[in-house]
Amino acid sequence: MIQRAAVFILLLTASLATSARDLPLDRIKLPPGFTISLYADNVPGARSMALSQDGTLFVGTRGSKVYALPNRSLGKRAEQVIVLAGDLDTPNGVAFRDGALYVAEVNRILRFDGIEARLRNPPKPVVVNDRFPGDTHHGWKFIRFGPDGLLYVPVGAPCNICEPDPARYAAIFRMKPDGTALEQYARGVRNTVGFDWNPDTSELWFTDNGRDWLGNNMPSDELNHAPRPGMHFGYPYCHGKAISDDEFGGKRACGEFAPAALELGPHVASLGMRFYTGKMFPESYRKQIFIAEHGSWNRIPAIGYRIMLVRLNNGKAASYEVFAEGWLGTLTAWGRPVDVQVMPDGALLVSDDKAGVIYRIGYGE
Repeated sequence: MIQRAAVFILLLTASLATSARDLPLDRIKLPPGFTISLYADNVPGARSMALSQDGTLFVGTRGSKVYALPNRSLGKRAEQVIVLAGDLDTPNGVAFRDGALYVAEVNRILRFDGIEARLRNPPKPVVVNDRFPGDTHHGWKFIRFGPDGLLYVPVGAPCNICEPDPARYAAIFRMKPDGTALEQYARGVRNTVGFDWNPDTSELWFTDNGRDWLGNNMPSDELNHAPRPGMHFGYPYCHGKAISDDEFGGKRACGEFAPAALELGPHVASLGMRFYTGKMFPESYRKQIFIAEHGSWNRIPAIGYRIMLVRLNNGKAASYEVFAEGWLGTLTAWGRPVDVQVMPDGALLVSDDKAGVIYRIGYGE
């Protein structure tokens, strides 16, 4: 009963808005030489990010709005925050290609053509594909174009733990930009809200959120590596590297599935991830993986609420270390990182849906 009450308090405080003027950025601990500042405030619910060639940052939410943050000079702060759309259904995912903005709602993908010339008067969106399930549980989506030119779209499990239709749920799909040729790329993926491709190999890596209610310390969230289509990553039968599910694990052995490339910790809510492709940060950070941990909602004590760094060695995940932390206090959190985005100048942007801001992390400035 005490644990459930503590979870309620954490959820309540997590829902309270934080004024950007009151953000204690001095609490954020970074490695020597790094700095953090506000790239944009007044971006309520800021979640997934996508950047255009002209410097406009598009930001999705789990509410109804999508934002556009133009920055034609590519300076250290966005020039303004524009509400691009305000009546969408959980438009978490955004992607940009050939002058068009793609937005993922729960059951469909939309496309806003020629968007940068019409930020304040956007065109009516084109429906690219509306054949995705309408379940709201894990219905929000992260989308991104891969190096193969295809749009990757995940569909989460419609539950905490269940055995859903494997052809429609708990998978990552991909399709042509016009919505045709939809195919399943990876299976057994409970809920991924972040993925990227290794710049050297063009192979897919993704985070995956572990199930709840197996205790404070299991199972871990996962970083997975999917170098080819058709791989199965275990859900709902197996979690992490080799944790058999207490309800479904008896049906299939963990050895049948691709194990996690790295276990990221229990309930940390690992979301957005990017390979660092910039040149601003020191050499030791280049082509390594940054992951945003949104933070636990049902673990006592709370965990996550930070930016982590995965170091690779010979193409394999070798270590997991804290890069930026300080959003989590003793009892409550004042910020929740969601996504990361590498800028042309090499700075790293971080979205925060609790504080409603975008941070900019730079080095040597």
